[in-house]
Amino acid sequence: MSHRVRRLLLVLAAAAFLFSGLVGPAAAHGFTSVVYAHITADGDGPPRTELKLEYDLLVVSAADAGSDDPLFRTGTDAFENGDDRARAAALDSHRETVVDYVTRRFSVATGGTGCEPAPVGGFRMGTEEGVPYALLTLDWTCAGHGTGDHEIRSTLFADPEGYVKGTKTIVTYDVDGRTGSAALDSGHPSFPISQSWPERFWEFFRLGAEHLLTGTDHILFLLALIAGSRRPREIVLAATAFTLAHSVTFLLAALGLVDVPAGLVEPVIALSIAVVAGWHLWRLRGRGAQVMEVRAPGGSRFALDRAGWTRLGVVFCFGLVHGLGFAGALGIEASWSWTLLWSLLVFNIGIEAVQLGFIAVLFPLLLLLGRRSPRAARWVTGTLSAGVAAMGLAWFVQRLTGS
Repeated sequence: MSHRVRRLLLVLAAAAFLFSGLVGPAAAHGFTSVVYAHITADGDGPPRTELKLEYDLLVVSAADAGSDDPLFRTGTDAFENGDDRARAAALDSHRETVVDYVTRRFSVATGGTGCEPAPVGGFRMGTEEGVPYALLTLDWTCAGHGTGDHEIRSTLFADPEGYVKGTKTIVTYDVDGRTGSAALDSGHPSFPISQSWPERFWEFFRLGAEHLLTGTDHILFLLALIAGSRRPREIVLAATAFTLAHSVTFLLAALGLVDVPAGLVEPVIALSIAVVAGWHLWRLRGRGAQVMEVRAPGGSRFALDRAGWTRLGVVFCFGLVHGLGFAGALGIEASWSWTLLWSLLVFNIGIEAVQLGFIAVLFPLLLLLGRRSPRAARWVTGTLSAGVAAMGLAWFVQRLTGS
């Protein structure tokens, strides 16, 4: 075994040890959850809400809030057994406790006066991103119905409950001729349906930015891209390829035109982290040194090795998969509309803003380090890539096996 290979393996082992304590759950974004709410009202009928709530989280939260130990036992047993009918029956048998938990934290109001909720039918089961979700339908009796002055508020699965952090509620609505969508969280728990389009778009920009910031796997992929780029043109091309790819699949998936199971998407995202980080380690061994000359549209020339072009293709393909992961954060099922399309585009712009911010801050620092001490730069980027590769492989195994 050569001295260079031995050094590379030592770096990988050390980085894996340092990062092993940071490897979290197999879920893409750790201890977070998303609630989906679709609100409809037309004519003289009451507003109706279709709520989708993560099943196991609903069970433990409602049981804890209502001091209902039987709900916890029967609900968790049904969750582990994987029987949807048993899961729905567990919720129905403790209907008052569960509905009370939900309606204390999700509400509809008109003119500042709260509407009275009434459950419609029993609980049903479904899935979102491969995770069991409970479906609850509520009708709301509102004194000011028909005025268009509805306000939606959600504080479901709040951080102080101690089970998750950063729950988001994605709301779509078609109420009294108004259609649109909004994103609620602890910092912005409510919104009026009469909100202006700039306010609505700002919510989606903020949601996109926060999604990338809190998506550990997407951040690690971006770090791998930055660490593995040796020149400004490389990171520009890599970021462009990634952006184009994930923008296409994100929009197609969010609009319901493409549907790929999360059980396939999530392992591939983890694998993409390991592959892109490992690519830089491979290049550090001195391979792929043959250079290709490429003429830019303006006539200038720049060099990119064959491994670099192959890397761009790999980044583009993995970007297509990451776009499916971004779309999974929204889970919007509303009918296509220009308003929805613009909301999705603004969400994507929020993602890009954070991505460009990371590149603008970190890559110049690595360039400066490389000019002052190329050896130190290789060690820094190598150690970073090794750690990211180790985490990506660990997540890949976790998500593939469901452990």
